[in-house]
Amino acid sequence: MSILSPLKKRLIYRVTPFIILFIISSLIYLFLEKGILGDATHYPSTNNPYNFNNSIIISIISACVFGLIIGSFEVLYFNKFFYSKSFLKKIIYKIAFYIVIVIIFLVSTATISFIVEFDTDLFDKNVWINLRNFVTNIAFLSVILYIITTIGFSLFYLEVSDNIGQEVLFNFFTGKYHKPIEEERIFMFLDMKSSTSIAEKLGHVKYFEMLAQYYADLSNAIVEHAGIIYQYVGDEIVVSWSLDKGLKNNNCIHCFYSMQKALKNQSTKYLEQFGVLPTFKAGFHCGMITAGEIGTIKKVIVFTGDVLNTTARIEGLCNTYGQVILISDCLVKKLEKNSGFTYKTVDKASLRGKNEQIELFTIV
Repeated sequence: MSILSPLKKRLIYRVTPFIILFIISSLIYLFLEKGILGDATHYPSTNNPYNFNNSIIISIISACVFGLIIGSFEVLYFNKFFYSKSFLKKIIYKIAFYIVIVIIFLVSTATISFIVEFDTDLFDKNVWINLRNFVTNIAFLSVILYIITTIGFSLFYLEVSDNIGQEVLFNFFTGKYHKPIEEERIFMFLDMKSSTSIAEKLGHVKYFEMLAQYYADLSNAIVEHAGIIYQYVGDEIVVSWSLDKGLKNNNCIHCFYSMQKALKNQSTKYLEQFGVLPTFKAGFHCGMITAGEIGTIKKVIVFTGDVLNTTARIEGLCNTYGQVILISDCLVKKLEKNSGFTYKTVDKASLRGKNEQIELFTIV
């Protein structure tokens, strides 16, 4: 059994690329430097001592520490601080901030390196002479530019990952859906109630602001319960799980109630800013789909299959039956029992375009 929650796993997956990129960049720089310096024992521009083996050890450790610090800071704090800024402004502002951090980091690392090289302490005159030579040389600027470029690539990766979805980006890299595959998945179609009247009351711009906040407030619940956001369709969110992740601990059902709780906890904010508290209804179903990459100008990973149409129709029946949650019998049979949920039959419904009836359940 995994001791890490989906939220913690996502945090690790988002920070790890920073560490990997910094390690790769530092190794590339070291080997380029080695190719230029060859068997030299000193840097020709500064006459500082050069030891390739020591440089590898110090650089890898520094890359891991710096990548971890930058990645953690970005994911946990800094990215949220610039949430409202445009893509380009985020990158520019962050790089400007990190230039200062990089300079401090390089000076500290160089100082430690000289202390190790001379087997002395911080107050040794040779340490300060070599440090002065280092920071006043063009090599110092080149190192700053190289690290800032690495940070820029890392930030770009993080922004792209956040925009198209981490799991989607990972699947593009691994080529999981390069060729169509069949898999069984669970879907939840979640739709805001009375969205048309809310939009008319708020106006299009204010409604869009509320919708953005609404999506943001629901996101953590989806991540915590191992779901992925497949699509945003107007005020509707389509959430999906692989069968094993969705059924484990009844993640898919717990997700719905966590989303309800998330909105309730933010009720004061919505009432103060928008004068309304959005609520939602949802339909659940599971079945086989075909998944694969599609498109030429813009590639996306698409799920196709009758299960999506059926789930959408189940969600559409929530108003008909006066329910906020409807679940197909197909999924109810697979859910873990003795989970604290009580499932009640609502009706056997004939869905548009389907010959057979499907039994629908709600939770009481």
